Amino acid sequence: MAKAMRLYWGYIALAALIVAWSQQWSLPTVVALSAAVSAYAGFQVPVWCGAVNRDGKTYCRNNAYGVLMGCRNRQHRWQKLKLIVLRSKAGDLSRAVFPTAKEKFNATLAVGGLLSAIAAVIVPAVSGG
Repeated sequence: MAKAMRLYWGYIALAALIVAWSQQWSLPTVVALSAAVSAYAGFQVPVWCGAVNRDGKTYCRNNAYGVLMGCRNRQHRWQKLKLIVLRSKAGDLSRAVFPTAKEKFNATLAVGGLLSAIAAVIVPAVSGG
């Protein structure tokens, strides 16, 4: 049970974020939960690596943590970061970062968390609350 909590705590933070928005919790709480969800999805959620192997056609299926991080191979970590920063081909980026539906879902969580944090700051400023 403890290992599952350590690996999947971000989904609990996501549930708390949904409750925070629906119950209109305080701004710092919503921003903190949004940042936690984005950090979890980007750097800690268990996924496959997805970096391109040496043959250039297949993708690494080793375990990794976070949509933005590679597996235990140092070169795979750099390769994924380079794909995000340099983006030579959009198809290469999407296949490396989002090889399966699970990674696509977790990437959506990361982006959603960032948008939630931005909205949590902008909405009170615009509405005057």
